[in-house]
Amino acid sequence: MIARDMYGPEYQITVSDAALGLTGYLVVDNTARGPGKGGLRITPNVTLEEIARLARNMTWKTALADIPFGGAKAGIVWKGGKNEDKRKLVARFAELVAPFTPRKYITSTDVGSTEEDMRTFTEATGNWKSATGKPANLCMRIFGKTGEKCGIPHEFGSTGFGVAHATATACEVLGVALAGATVAIHGFGNVGSFTAQFLTDMGARVVAIFKQGGGIYKPEGFSREAIALFMRDKTAIEKSAHGHIITEREFWKFPVDILIPASVSDVINTQNKRDIRARLIVEAGNIPMQETIERELFAHGVMILPDIVANAGGVISSYAEYRGYNPKRMFDTVEKKIRASTLRVMNASSKKRLFPRDVAMKIAKARVESAMEKKRSTKA
Repeated sequence: MIARDMYGPEYQITVSDAALGLTGYLVVDNTARGPGKGGLRITPNVTLEEIARLARNMTWKTALADIPFGGAKAGIVWKGGKNEDKRKLVARFAELVAPFTPRKYITSTDVGSTEEDMRTFTEATGNWKSATGKPANLCMRIFGKTGEKCGIPHEFGSTGFGVAHATATACEVLGVALAGATVAIHGFGNVGSFTAQFLTDMGARVVAIFKQGGGIYKPEGFSREAIALFMRDKTAIEKSAHGHIITEREFWKFPVDILIPASVSDVINTQNKRDIRARLIVEAGNIPMQETIERELFAHGVMILPDIVANAGGVISSYAEYRGYNPKRMFDTVEKKIRASTLRVMNASSKKRLFPRDVAMKIAKARVESAMEKKRSTKA
């Protein structure tokens, strides 16, 4: 059952095409601040309820990032198979939701979708602005001006870049020296791998990495060269001679300064929450634990930077692409906005000992409610 309240959702849609075997979902949660923004998740077990939960998360995330987007999310059930079959599903899904794009919904990459899927999506809708995270070589001529607006794929690492700067800013507020700080990262996809790379460049010591298939631990930290190897060949982690092979249970028990869950939802749960020995948790993945567990860890002295603050680099990058920025300006925008929102949440939390998610939600709700009221008064 999808919860409804004063914020939304505005639309919840199930689309299907029996001939193609397509089942897909779109939830537009709230568009008071702008078009609903959220990625296209393509997994075997995605549900309407999951998409609704993530769409609400995007409502708060875009508000905290202070960009003129609302919250939305989409999903396609895909059991796996040939790329061509996947392309057909994405194209048909795009055709079916095209009436909502881009005025009510703008998609982007998410779990299971890539920049090439964004190319397919925009080609199917016939609207360059219906998706962000597009390939860098997919461009649109700017009418009446010289030059082109081109895609900025999330494969450039914008989310991980944002997580790294959120981590650095949080450490600054807490008085923790990032140089030499120990970091454990759960998940080594686009977000986790770029986070590891950027934090290593900042002087942090990434000592533990775990991904589906295996993990690795090295107390002195992995070199930039080792991180680069892991990024090129994800299988190198579980067979590497660069450190000690570890189990997932062992991963959670390492005493580190910073723990970064960058994988799936609810990865921190009742089974492992008592094992965690970190000073700071930076939520790089969406909804990595239930709020009750966040509160429990916070009560035991663990500072937590919520996902709606920490991993907003991707949606800020989407905004930059939507505006036609180049990659350099995109990265500058991500750093500026991530730092501002992290400072605001962390300063209020640390000084007044307030639960960080409560601080973040108060800011986000105030911004959304203000936009909703303005929208109502304009219509009156």
